[in-house]
Amino acid sequence: MNFETGSANIKINMKIQKKSHEIFVREDAHGGSGGRKLLLADNEVKNVQGMTHGFLPAGAKFAWHAHERMNEVMFVLKGQGTVRDEDDIYPYSEGDVFVFPQGIFHEIENTSKEEHEYIFIRIYE
Repeated sequence: MNFETGSANIKINMKIQKKSHEIFVREDAHGGSGGRKLLLADNEVKNVQGMTHGFLPAGAKFAWHAHERMNEVMFVLKGQGTVRDEDDIYPYSEGDVFVFPQGIFHEIENTSKEEHEYIFIRIYE
């Protein structure tokens, strides 16, 4: 039997795990250039370093960086901007997915006048 414990965040006897959106706290990301809500912590799911809901203010960028020992997947929820790697600049818009292989330097820039939103998933190699 499934029932709520009085908290909106935990259910007893569930085989799946549910987290209510109310528990996620927005924090600074990439040195304060943007923000994030941590949806999955390191190894909460096997081989997943983390899953975040990212926010990038108008005109800001997640500066040049790479991820060691993991790949990163970015799903664009809101906005149009650019992604840059060592070879080129690529436009993005809502619904686009980018895969950043481990060790590949990249930068994400919001070229608009509105805040952008993304889902990021980092997966260990």
